[in-house]
Amino acid sequence: MTDLSMHTAAKMARIALGHVAQEYPHKLDHVLGGDEDARPPRELHPVFFGSFDWHSCVHGWWTLLTVRRLHRDGAEALEIERLADSTFTAEKIAVERAYLDRPLSRGFERPYGWAWLLYLHLEAAKHADRSWVAELAPLASAFANRFRTYLQILTYPIRAGAHSNTAFALVLALEWAEQFDEPLADLIRSRSRHWFAADRDAQAWEPSGDDFLSPTLTEALLMKRVLAEDAFGEWFGHFLPRIHQRQPETLFTPATVSDRSDGKIAHLDGLNLSRAWCWRLLGHRDVAEEHLAAALPHVAGDYMGEHWLQSFALLALLATRTIQADALIPPSPH
Repeated sequence: MTDLSMHTAAKMARIALGHVAQEYPHKLDHVLGGDEDARPPRELHPVFFGSFDWHSCVHGWWTLLTVRRLHRDGAEALEIERLADSTFTAEKIAVERAYLDRPLSRGFERPYGWAWLLYLHLEAAKHADRSWVAELAPLASAFANRFRTYLQILTYPIRAGAHSNTAFALVLALEWAEQFDEPLADLIRSRSRHWFAADRDAQAWEPSGDDFLSPTLTEALLMKRVLAEDAFGEWFGHFLPRIHQRQPETLFTPATVSDRSDGKIAHLDGLNLSRAWCWRLLGHRDVAEEHLAAALPHVAGDYMGEHWLQSFALLALLATRTIQADALIPPSPH
């Protein structure tokens, strides 16, 4: 049974429905090779042109499909179905797929957008009454192949607290690969152990000023996924040896957000939500609740956060028992 009530789900759906098809403002991840490449988002990406940027649109769609699956009787479910049916078409997906073949698109959305696309495809597979999983399959296959190549040439993991973070991308990609691509799942497990198995006594020098991921906790969550239970317990004890003394203190302290109209500073609300997700899955519900309570009141209100925060709130809520979530999320003004 999920902790996501219909009331909370409806709020999230209304917000996401309001931005996945909103083209502007838009921040493109697009390398121009000439004047002919200067084109609007809707032409470059007829599926994922909304939500300020490509990856936010992808996980905005993940939010919508997840809400539709969990609350089929909600008033928003029919609207989600109609919009998805008209968006996830073979013709539009083909344009998105062709974009990846551009010589200048090798690093497009790597690895964050790749991982979210796989996670969206995984969610689409849970909607057997629709063709969405089949329509998205060419994109999922393309990004899986990119992961396969990238993991073999990536000498060092990226431990930043934003889009380039390796561990977060692999947490999502592994869940997809375990269902659709076991060789890729094996590669993810192998590379994760290679990069992180020897890590000890994490100092958790975070957050940075625009983090929305905890490098420390996302690494721990990834290792929980790739190690056997006993092996993970031993690894985690070495990785965060003072956790029962609530040390490092920064991991237990929700981030302060000084200006939610600033897109980068607003990332810190996402940090609190993604930490809540990690803490709950790592078995520390009390710390998760502290972070969740700090961020949930701010998932709506300013577009700089509103275009993406629902996805991280949903991850946290699906992992955390939150009795008062409805009271914490304000209605969207849009």
